Amino acid sequence: MTPAPDAPTAPVTVVGLGADGWAGLPDASRAALREAEVVIGGPRQLDLLPPECTGQRLAWPSPLRPAVPGLLAAHAGRRIAVLASGDPMFYGIGRALAEETGALRVLPHPSSVSYAAARLGWPLEDVEVVTLVGRPAARLAAALHDGRRLLVLSADATTAGEVAALLRDRGFGPSRMRVLEQLGGDRERTTDEATADDWPGGRQPGDPLNIVAVECRRAPDALRLGAVPGLPDEAYEHDGQLTKRHIRAATLGVLAPAPGELLWDIGGGSGSIAVEWMRTHPSCRAVTVERDPARAGRITRNADRLGVPGLRVVTGAAPAVLAELPPPDAVFIGGGLTAPGLLDACWEALPGGGRLVANTVTLESEALLADAHRRHGGELVRLAVAHAVPVGGFTGWRQAMPVTQWAVRKTPDTSSGPSSGADR
Repeated sequence: MTPAPDAPTAPVTVVGLGADGWAGLPDASRAALREAEVVIGGPRQLDLLPPECTGQRLAWPSPLRPAVPGLLAAHAGRRIAVLASGDPMFYGIGRALAEETGALRVLPHPSSVSYAAARLGWPLEDVEVVTLVGRPAARLAAALHDGRRLLVLSADATTAGEVAALLRDRGFGPSRMRVLEQLGGDRERTTDEATADDWPGGRQPGDPLNIVAVECRRAPDALRLGAVPGLPDEAYEHDGQLTKRHIRAATLGVLAPAPGELLWDIGGGSGSIAVEWMRTHPSCRAVTVERDPARAGRITRNADRLGVPGLRVVTGAAPAVLAELPPPDAVFIGGGLTAPGLLDACWEALPGGGRLVANTVTLESEALLADAHRRHGGELVRLAVAHAVPVGGFTGWRQAMPVTQWAVRKTPDTSSGPSSGADR
């Protein structure tokens, strides 16, 4: 049999490195580092290499991500090895490199998450991983559900204290915590278990290379937040401008968020639609437009509180500010429908397959939606909710203001107006 020709060598090789350093690397990873003409990594990682790795050593500048294209271009044509922590394709530098070059060879090492799951005896498929490396601690709030196990990738030695404080603030003080440091290395250590309520405020910081393990326990008096749209109204700070729970759940059902999609939330009020859109999946994104600065600040606080600090809040009036926004996958209009040109601007911004949903309680805006439905199709519905309330010594129904909702999907071959048929 004629041997197959050697595969072309990729100009960039990414080598996963653990806390055990050079000693923990397999032969293929060692060979790649010995042969490299340029080795790029963090100072700590570069210090783990022996003298036999003779290539030029370069430490990543800060901020790292913008420097990637320039460094690769500066050493084009040379054999480049990039050092990464653990598995480069799991919250690592591998993603940025893959976006810059198609010729990438990845030699992974067991990730700290794999080590942590092994040490704790936690099946990895039943664990949620949340990274706080370069991200606000508030994003952890979206993952808090009674009985769930979390592995939190720490930014540094202070992360565990931040996690404990957030758990207490969000009603999860009884949650049990441990910190696992230097996983896979000679200095590996796991702290004693403690609840977030009992986590020592003056605790001496440990090693900056650590993972925080959390077994979530909700306090008995804490508000229960589910995993689907329709959070309790009490979860939000608001001044009355809030899409109420039952209408909100129905609205998100029609908007139908999917991973990676972007929502425009026009007339944000308290931000509840955008917040719950983003809570459906970590990759969902949203921009909320609110002209009132006080309400815009309130939206930001709600987003942080409910675990989606990445919600972008634009303070300004629509449609004037819409031209500055990235194209949406879906648009929700909860306020400002009577602003001249708003509906047209939102429609023009949608790509084929995009969805537009508009809610209103006023006759003037309802007339606009009825006319749009008559001319362009879609689905026009009226949503009504009544609550049982005391009536003397009896109980009766109190009707909330009915909400008129228009929902429509833009078909790929439509360029001039909304299509018939809502996204169901």
